Amino acid sequence: MRRIKVGDLRIGDAERQAVMEVLESEIISENSKVSEFEREWSKYVGVGQSVAMNSGTSAIISGLKSLQYIDVEGVPGGSKVITTPLTYVATVNAIVLSGLEPVFADISEHGFNISPDSISSILEETDPAEYSVILPVHLIGYPCEMGSIAKIAGRHGLKVVEDSAQAHGTIYNGRRTGSLSDFSAFSFYIAHNIQAGEFGALCTNDRELSQMARNVKSNGRIKHDPARFMGEDPSEDKFRYDMGFEHDVIGYNFKCSEIHSALAIVQLSRAEEIRKRRLENFRYLREGLEDLEEMFELPEYDDDVSYFAFPLVLRDSCGQERESIRYRLFKMGIETRPMFGCIPSYHGAYSHLRREYEGRLPNAERMGRAGFYFGCHQYLTRDDLDYVIDAFHEELFKVK
Repeated sequence: MRRIKVGDLRIGDAERQAVMEVLESEIISENSKVSEFEREWSKYVGVGQSVAMNSGTSAIISGLKSLQYIDVEGVPGGSKVITTPLTYVATVNAIVLSGLEPVFADISEHGFNISPDSISSILEETDPAEYSVILPVHLIGYPCEMGSIAKIAGRHGLKVVEDSAQAHGTIYNGRRTGSLSDFSAFSFYIAHNIQAGEFGALCTNDRELSQMARNVKSNGRIKHDPARFMGEDPSEDKFRYDMGFEHDVIGYNFKCSEIHSALAIVQLSRAEEIRKRRLENFRYLREGLEDLEEMFELPEYDDDVSYFAFPLVLRDSCGQERESIRYRLFKMGIETRPMFGCIPSYHGAYSHLRREYEGRLPNAERMGRAGFYFGCHQYLTRDDLDYVIDAFHEELFKVK
């Protein structure tokens, strides 16, 4: 049976050669490939600094902890972070694990991303001094309204952090997502546009923040310059610590490997080709499913979006349950995923917030309950796309 995956990774000759170069060097932990990836990724996103890490989750945690270390008054521990309730749970986990408190603003009525009006309402109805950060997520590849969010943050003296894990290459007002905030986080998981397995990166134009993030991701270790020790008297006080074992902040082990960096470098060399292929696939799927608009809210097409997947939202008139549709697609070999679920009302880890948010996030709850997505990735053929379109028409709704 044909299998249509949500995301896929094909290892070709270029990837194999890149990995073999790392293995033959016998240096697997962070080295020249990590540095090369950081330089190239910074150029691609349009930022001054990138810090490679073992995941996008780690990138958010490291960045938020770094903000607390370098701006204690602006981002104090325990302060509040306004974010979206409709995202992969790692976004919110990272806020909590950084010692900050998530506060959920609703998403827009017609879209997948956080609503600037909802953000403003929260700040107007509570004490803005309790807040330190706004953390939007560019879900499915669609960019948030970063212009409006930046204005709100500026009025209240808040930092802005982008979760751009699902939006590699998306353009907003002429700039790529990930370059529109104090720092951003990317993930290079298998389903994402640039794929390297378990891998992530923090991006910023703030050199102090990037250096602190390097310390935080390496157990709080200060980066020493070996050259300054050459020819000096080992009896001097500075030698009471072994070089590389001096720690100024409490950090984590979020370092990454040369192998993942090598894979990401190869993928990055094809970034525009990948984006265009996903655009083509997304447009073809939308055109093929257009006659089902009475049953589904179809996603908008935009040349500037780098699509993570193809999302659908069931209308009340659909006449079928989402899980029934997903199960029948699964039986036909078509993988799907639910639209993450509204975090405080859906996920058990945040069930302690359900009463507080009951009835306050109607758009996110509807999208989390009625939305799902499937693949539009670069490895899908025209036959694969036709198979998906035919499955909806002939098997699910008997349209043709």
